[in-house]
Amino acid sequence: MTKRRSRGDGGLHWDDKRQRWIATASLGYDPSGKRIVKRGSGKTKTEAKNKLKEVLRDYEDGLAIAPADYTVERAVNDWLAYGLNGRDPATVKTCTILCRMHIIPALGARKLRDLSAEDVDKWLATKTKTLSTRTLQGLHGCLNRAIKRAMARDKVKRNVVTLSSVPKGKSGRPSKALTFAQAEAVLKAAEGSKMYAYIVLSLLTGARTEELRALTWDHVDLDGDPDAHPPVPPHVAVWRSVRAGGDTKTRKSRRTLALPKRCVDLLRHHRDARQQEEGKNWMATSLVFSSATGKPLDAANVRRGFRNAIKDAEGVDPMQWTPRELRHSFVSLLSDNGISLEEISRLVGHSSTAVTEAVYRKQIRPVLQGGATAMDQIFREK
Repeated sequence: MTKRRSRGDGGLHWDDKRQRWIATASLGYDPSGKRIVKRGSGKTKTEAKNKLKEVLRDYEDGLAIAPADYTVERAVNDWLAYGLNGRDPATVKTCTILCRMHIIPALGARKLRDLSAEDVDKWLATKTKTLSTRTLQGLHGCLNRAIKRAMARDKVKRNVVTLSSVPKGKSGRPSKALTFAQAEAVLKAAEGSKMYAYIVLSLLTGARTEELRALTWDHVDLDGDPDAHPPVPPHVAVWRSVRAGGDTKTRKSRRTLALPKRCVDLLRHHRDARQQEEGKNWMATSLVFSSATGKPLDAANVRRGFRNAIKDAEGVDPMQWTPRELRHSFVSLLSDNGISLEEISRLVGHSSTAVTEAVYRKQIRPVLQGGATAMDQIFREK
């Protein structure tokens, strides 16, 4: 005589529609009073029972298994839709591009519960030929956060992306600095263009491009206070940027910079031209640099305008230069003229001289003379 199953042991039946055996188990009721039923399916009775055992084991461990159709693409799209709330729009745009162009086409069809660390390793390895290490880090970070979010919502047991490391990618283009001759050629070529004031201010003050894009006229003093003690020169207050929250990159990035005379004269001309063009409404936008419609400039606007402005610069290929390298040039030109690293670091708003030395200063002099000069003094000829 067949032994009757105990209450709660569940059942086993054949599903004609799915053409599979279905094993079920009742686990009580949820807080809303709905019965909790777990199921396992298989082509045979044994396979269905084993699948149910796996589901129950995960349930007892406090884990859950994602639906069979829950893919990496769904996890990534869920993260893009709900996991980036409050982030800067530029960050959301970058993450969306990385996910749409690289993650979803390569891994999107993979079931999330079947994704392995080996899959992630192989995928990243194929990207090393075309992408930089920084971009690979971005891809790894996006996928990691997407699966971490899915894991927190019981869609998968573990985050396999954390088991993968980011390989070294394609070498990026190193940043450069203009020589004095190139800087003069750039200024000459840009003269008369709409970007002229922007280029001059960037090159002669070392301000970041995101700081200049957020600069307002109430932070520009073109007269100073010569009668003060000590006298206050014309200056610009670099207190804002287009970064999230409007603050500068670091606390030390907040600084007030005296303006070179060339900048003062040019900004006066730039201000008068804006006033003449726009009449009484010229201060409707308080931005020093804006688009033709008065809207804030974005990075693409500045890069395109910069390259158009310097297209005739002798000895300078505009497609090989970016606006941020004007800041690099500022550091290198000062360094080459004997200004100390400590002073340069304060001018550009670095937290220490280490960044100034390692990243920004491009030594222009082809011959380093410090060692020879010191040794001539030590071993003087008699």
